[in-house]
Amino acid sequence: MKLLRCYTLGLAAALLSQLALADTVKLAFVGDLMLDDGPGKTIAADGDPLAPFDALLRAADYRIGNLEVPIATVGKPMDNKIYTFRAHPRVLDKLKGRFDALALANNHSGDYGREAFLQTIAHVNAAGIASFGGGRNLREAHAPLWIKQKGLRIAVLSYNEFKPRSFEAGASHAGIAWSEDSHVLRDIRAARAAGADVVIPFMHWGWEGEPEPSARQQQLARLMIDAGADAVVGGHPHLTQGAASYRGKPIIWSLGNFVFDGFGEGPGRIGWLLRMEIDKQGVARWDTVVAHMDEAGTPHPQPGARSPCGQRGQASIQQCQALP
Repeated sequence: MKLLRCYTLGLAAALLSQLALADTVKLAFVGDLMLDDGPGKTIAADGDPLAPFDALLRAADYRIGNLEVPIATVGKPMDNKIYTFRAHPRVLDKLKGRFDALALANNHSGDYGREAFLQTIAHVNAAGIASFGGGRNLREAHAPLWIKQKGLRIAVLSYNEFKPRSFEAGASHAGIAWSEDSHVLRDIRAARAAGADVVIPFMHWGWEGEPEPSARQQQLARLMIDAGADAVVGGHPHLTQGAASYRGKPIIWSLGNFVFDGFGEGPGRIGWLLRMEIDKQGVARWDTVVAHMDEAGTPHPQPGARSPCGQRGQASIQQCQALP
């Protein structure tokens, strides 16, 4: 009888756990998607740089990436930048079904000017993919990405704070959302007031090539969480920067590159796919899957690799092997 009672209690606990999991929304975030140069050539040759991660991306309820390149056939490269990128619209065939939304708030969205930027938004949206962190004017650029699934309302915001600021959206002209502290905090509070259960800023910040978050990143992350953010996710430095926890909320400083070539063997070829399980209280649990990019910029999952993970209530960030 005692054994039967223990078994029954154990079964009930397992069922409750499964029911709780059914109420969560599984989000996936990746860092820089640069689909020009090597990845662009792979796609032009009928290759698929996202194929190795196809199953992992499709397993999520909602997938978000940073689009580190305009997708257009118009425009001229900006003359004040060392590197400028532009991808052919054919790349959208590889993004469809793998991504539900793409962040535009980064330092390469304006590489070929406003006409190319507007064409990028049109191409992305026509493919059935939402865009955020940029728009036809300042209001659109700062509007949250709303994810409404399983009774949850999740607001994701995106901002860039790496030069050039000249491509910031204005009241009547297109561009990206710039990371001005007062604007960021206002948007977080506004999303809460509009009914968001969970708010996540997706930041393009930090210094390229720096393995640790800057004092600026740390200060802003705390400000955002104090204002009501449930987690902070970042990218831009072209390498991963680890993770932290503040007031019990996870901060993933930089996801690194995801589809990107031009880096020699080393940290520039390592990125993370971030997986989060979201409920009405915020992030229930999360982990990262290590990606290693080959010479052409195609990412490959690394079975057995350990990387940051965590769950609600943990006092510190753990290193674990991501589950399938």
